[in-house]
Amino acid sequence: MNKVNRRMVLSGAAVIIGTQALGGRARAAEFNLKYGNDLPITHPINKRAGEAADAIRAATNGRVDIQIFPNSQLGGSTDMLSQVRSGAIDIFTVGSPLANLVPVSAIPSIAFAFPNFDGVWAAVDGDLGAHIRQQIGTIGLVAFDKIWDNGFRQITTSNKPINEPNDLKGLKLRVPVSPLFTSMFRALGTSPTAINFIEVYTALQTKIVDGQENPLALIEAAKFYEVQKYCSLTGHMWEGFWMVANPRSWEQIPQDLRSTTARLLNEGAVKQREDMARLNATLETQLKEKGLIFNTVNKKPFQETLRAAGFYSEWRGKFGEDAWKILEKYSGSLA
Repeated sequence: MNKVNRRMVLSGAAVIIGTQALGGRARAAEFNLKYGNDLPITHPINKRAGEAADAIRAATNGRVDIQIFPNSQLGGSTDMLSQVRSGAIDIFTVGSPLANLVPVSAIPSIAFAFPNFDGVWAAVDGDLGAHIRQQIGTIGLVAFDKIWDNGFRQITTSNKPINEPNDLKGLKLRVPVSPLFTSMFRALGTSPTAINFIEVYTALQTKIVDGQENPLALIEAAKFYEVQKYCSLTGHMWEGFWMVANPRSWEQIPQDLRSTTARLLNEGAVKQREDMARLNATLETQLKEKGLIFNTVNKKPFQETLRAAGFYSEWRGKFGEDAWKILEKYSGSLA
């Protein structure tokens, strides 16, 4: 599918969700909230966000209406982050680009910090998440209590599998627009290229980059298996999406309606985490059937390479001792 047609499909799909979010109202809403994200329409976040929007409309008797615009319909992730800060959109689910404004928001994604989801949820639902939400508030955004799951990230390539750190040397790898991702892969010897998510398929198709790294759910939803051959299960980083709101848009809503809206969105996040756990249990088989060749990676040599390159020490300094101590309360010693 060429770039233009692919965008037309994604945009058309986004209009369907936006229209569904408007349907079935007994009266015009008093508070209309525009929610954008850069995820495919099929991603569990859009499914659960749509359900939450319906539940919010019902629970508020139609007074609060959230219109959902997925697939970067309102712009790339960096554009939407600017828009939610200015009030051009009201809600945004933001991943790694948030670190450009709130560096510590990336700390749960430190390479190989968490071996499993139990450790992740303990941290982001506990003191680490509270610390990050407070920092997000300093740039004038409201962060909801529950972070949505993007998952552990795996590397796909078109030319060779990744089995050990040396396999990454010189590889042209797409990474999100985030200093942490660029720093990590540079320390591992790759040639990282920061590209917004909506452009990744085309970059892989045209060989601008050799590979990319994302959780299996996004690899499947974005159909990267059409333009990649290998999937190496590195599980190198976990990433989530903070749901953030423009404070002016948010605070115009009466407190009782805000509480209902926040509660239902947070419940949607927890349900989406459960969806992702079930999905991850089946995705490897599905993607193998679609042609991806999988290999499992021993993570220890990658972590040792990063430690020797000074990656952990560098980011300990950037995040600060307070944040790093909170991280290691859940992850154990890293630097």
